[in-house]
Amino acid sequence: MAEGGDKVAVSFGPEYAALEQRQVEIAMREAGELFPLPKLLVFCAFTFDPEAAKDIDTIKGITAMKVQMNTDLLTEDLKKGRASNESFWLMGQPDVIVKPIKTGCYQVEVRGFDYFDSKTGELKSGGKKNIAMWALDTDYDNRSLFPRQVFFPMAGSKDGWNKLRKDIRAELNEDLLEQFHGTVSLPFAAGENECIAVKIVDDRGIESLKVIRLDQV
Repeated sequence: MAEGGDKVAVSFGPEYAALEQRQVEIAMREAGELFPLPKLLVFCAFTFDPEAAKDIDTIKGITAMKVQMNTDLLTEDLKKGRASNESFWLMGQPDVIVKPIKTGCYQVEVRGFDYFDSKTGELKSGGKKNIAMWALDTDYDNRSLFPRQVFFPMAGSKDGWNKLRKDIRAELNEDLLEQFHGTVSLPFAAGENECIAVKIVDDRGIESLKVIRLDQV
């Protein structure tokens, strides 16, 4: 029961695998059979399949939330010794802007992400400086995420794509390499599906996904 007497349904993902679409379908069906109907449906998992995450974000008729569990909970010693780390993180969608450009192509800018601070009870924003990695699928088929551009904004001079400088210098475009450490994508044309997906991993290892249709930009 939530504060106020409202019913909450919770679905926990598997211990050593991602929470998948099938579990989302089952949880929605079972929640719909409860009486009274729950006001909130919470999915807790160590990791979420991208398609499952997308399905949760688009659930209608009930408030649905994704909560990522800290993998330290799998290790007894780390679980007992917890001091400041959170055990559960409420996940929001990335803050993403899609910009049409003059060449008939598009560019994506990632501005950050929102998350719920369970200690303060406040919704907070993580800025660009907190994005460890983000990936862009420029032709998302609503089934599987295929990263066509991958960026490491927090990478140092010897991290991220910079690790490849020495090994493939003859094949490398140094200007493009720098762009793959930023938060703005390279220009791209709309694909057959006219849909893109942006996946973010923040500096805590928390993943979030946003799907955008280009024909609605």
